[in-house]
Amino acid sequence: MQKTGEERTLSSLRVGQSGIVCAVLTKGDMRRRLQDLGLVCGTRVDCVGISPLGDPKAFRIRGAVIALRHRDAETVRILG
Repeated sequence: MQKTGEERTLSSLRVGQSGIVCAVLTKGDMRRRLQDLGLVCGTRVDCVGISPLGDPKAFRIRGAVIALRHRDAETVRILG
């Protein structure tokens, strides 16, 4: 079991786990897209599903379910 408050990436979440966004490390258009989706500091994110091949994963962000590829989820740091 993960310790509360441990910093890791969004991509490390398993189905049923959650975390709080603490940083978005990408730049440019992708950073803007992630922020527009609600991935800003302080937002709770829940992992709700994973595709049969393991990529992408589905996350609940502010009530909406969004699929993110592993390489994009790797750029989001979370606490949890």
